[in-house]
Amino acid sequence: MSHDRGKIDRRTLIGGAASIAVVAATGARAQSLPLPKAPVALNVIDVGGALALMQKAFEEYRKAKPELVSRITYVKAPAPELASKVKAQQDAGRVDIDMVLTGSDGLAAGLEQNLWIKLLPAYNDKFPGLDENYEPAALNLHKVQGQGFGVVINYYPSGPLLEYAPERVKDVPKTAEELLAWAKANKNRFMYARPANSGPGRTFMMGLPYILGDKDPMDPINGWDKTWSYLRELNPYIEYYPAGTGATMKEFGEGSRDMIISTTGWDINPRALGIVPASAQIATLKGFHWVSDAFFMTVPKGVSEDKLAVLLDLMAFLLKPEQQAFSYDEGYLYPGPAVKNVPLSMAPKESQDIIRQFGRPEYAELISGNPIELPLTPSKMVQAFRRWDEEVGSKKG
Repeated sequence: MSHDRGKIDRRTLIGGAASIAVVAATGARAQSLPLPKAPVALNVIDVGGALALMQKAFEEYRKAKPELVSRITYVKAPAPELASKVKAQQDAGRVDIDMVLTGSDGLAAGLEQNLWIKLLPAYNDKFPGLDENYEPAALNLHKVQGQGFGVVINYYPSGPLLEYAPERVKDVPKTAEELLAWAKANKNRFMYARPANSGPGRTFMMGLPYILGDKDPMDPINGWDKTWSYLRELNPYIEYYPAGTGATMKEFGEGSRDMIISTTGWDINPRALGIVPASAQIATLKGFHWVSDAFFMTVPKGVSEDKLAVLLDLMAFLLKPEQQAFSYDEGYLYPGPAVKNVPLSMAPKESQDIIRQFGRPEYAELISGNPIELPLTPSKMVQAFRRWDEEVGSKKG
């Protein structure tokens, strides 16, 4: 749901050799990274939708600090393409992506290939009070998922939620077994998207081990016997797996699907935009645990020291409560703010109006009354994506 606001500016291509020093920098050198004397142009790629929330905040920074930033260009790409795109530029010594905004999927793929600069603890001085300022669940994601390479910019408890059309679904499944029975009785009327490129898809995949009582919810290889069996059993009753969540919302909104997997943000935002009827309802399955998710800011290896200095300053700016308030947006990642003390009343009026109209009163109780789990660690997430692709997705050709 982000918007492509321009092409990457190739005049800002950076030679790889000059920036190797950033990667190898010692902590002491990193902490003395000076801001540039002349403004730089920044190129931001978004593979998760964070710009839909935060582009206004990026522009606030550009307006506030013209001595540091001359221009910010934005481009979007699918998360599965991110790692190969960045690696190709690094191998060519011509990195023209300065910041990546990504969910845990793109972060994990980049970590696996060692694409990101390790920002923390080397640049801790740029983020005073960071741990204390994060919401507790956002801090967990920042530490366990980000691992110093990704800085959490937005957070939400995510899902997995069932979203259904109440006029067509009269017996709403209350357990995983009932969902399977419903899917069998209503072939091709249930859908979720490929987990490697879908927040709802991956929270469904990672939430099932809790719902099904699997041996180890954090080990998709040795601890998910019930989950993989369940997903394989569900497979014949799903027509196909879209490459992204947007397609599931569109088909649900048009009436070709009666029930889909959703999250708080994917429930609120498409209803606010009119893609999904406002009458759509949500439900959870017995044994439900939230599987939290976040957007992260990462910087590819190969970015110049001048740009890195500005990017660190930009990241700190984006974590201020006034900028975090933009992340309520149109409910895309509800609630959205990753830091404490950012009530809805701080958000722009249009955001407040949308959340009041399309938000759900039951979310407060669902969030406070159910465990909020971490997603898989990046390496385990990559393993889970691969196994899903091989054992579930590939069976659809």
